[in-house]
Amino acid sequence: MPSKITNFQCPACTGPLHYEGSSGRLRCDYCGSDFSVQEIQALYQDKLDQAESAAAQQAAQQAEETQEGWTDYDPVWEQEQAGMKVYNCPSCGAELICDATTAATSCPYCGNPTVVPGQFHGMLKPDYILPFKLDKEAAKSALRRFYKGKRLLPRAFSDENHIEEIKGVYVPFWLFDAQGDADIHFKATRVSSHRQGEYQVTITDHYDLHRAGTVDFSRIPVDGSRKMPDAHMDAIEPYDYSELKPFSTAYMPGFLAERYDVDVDECEQRAKLRVENTTEQMISDTTGGYSSCVPVAKHVRLRRGGVKYVLLPVWLLSTRWKGKSFLFAMNGQTGKLIGDLPVSKARYWGWFGAIAAPLAAVLAVLLFLL
Repeated sequence: MPSKITNFQCPACTGPLHYEGSSGRLRCDYCGSDFSVQEIQALYQDKLDQAESAAAQQAAQQAEETQEGWTDYDPVWEQEQAGMKVYNCPSCGAELICDATTAATSCPYCGNPTVVPGQFHGMLKPDYILPFKLDKEAAKSALRRFYKGKRLLPRAFSDENHIEEIKGVYVPFWLFDAQGDADIHFKATRVSSHRQGEYQVTITDHYDLHRAGTVDFSRIPVDGSRKMPDAHMDAIEPYDYSELKPFSTAYMPGFLAERYDVDVDECEQRAKLRVENTTEQMISDTTGGYSSCVPVAKHVRLRRGGVKYVLLPVWLLSTRWKGKSFLFAMNGQTGKLIGDLPVSKARYWGWFGAIAAPLAAVLAVLLFLL
């Protein structure tokens, strides 16, 4: 049975609304009217509540059916279906098949943005959302600049058709507050030298150092999506969390969104590692003025604080080139971009030859002179 979803339509002409990061308002693609997030949220609150209620009822019904069980079923089919959900587009009635974590998408038939508020009921509801500040054109421009000057990049890879595929996604993150307590012992040396007659005298002094302290951490981000490579999500930090907004689905039209599928306990391990490494580094930075300083005993402990569940804006381009996958990610608030690039073998060898030939000629001249 299809699940309940909704979309945000213009109150003036019923056209689809999209959230516009530059103005912070929802704009109609057809008549150009724009509305505040608060206006649209208030207008659609009843629909959102109904969708969440329907989702909760469906979940309870599915749990009951699972307990009753069936005597004749294909377990492979069941495993495949467990990761998918079916929705009906409110605008054209088409069936939309999405994976279990999809929270916002668009209908491939009529193009209307659709939101699945049932994905955020109860404990799944984020505390905050950080709205997109940069639009698709800004993301495309940043990607073009990223391609520019890459001499080894295949020309066909940087064609416009790849750049057009970039999509805005609200990625689920956990934000951890914590303290790092560190107690570290170091072996340090200080080396000095002076001239004494015909000799150069070197003196090495040895020291035992002890450093202890506490470092406060606020809002350490850890992405809660298995689809997102952790390295890419870490690389596009930081975000300005002063612009976080109380969660509202009215920020989602025009973008994709997912709910978390990595829970807070699993993500805590990554946060703990970041706290420990950063605390150790900051304590080590206080040991300046020595010729060498090596930790010989250390104890770093994490003190847990609060945790919040938020959605953060990311522009993504995932594409394949000659059987390999390449992913580009851009911070939807600051524009910081990271990505993988293929290398053209023809350009590589051409570039290598252009450098190697002059070097070989110079080397030949030097050998001749010797």
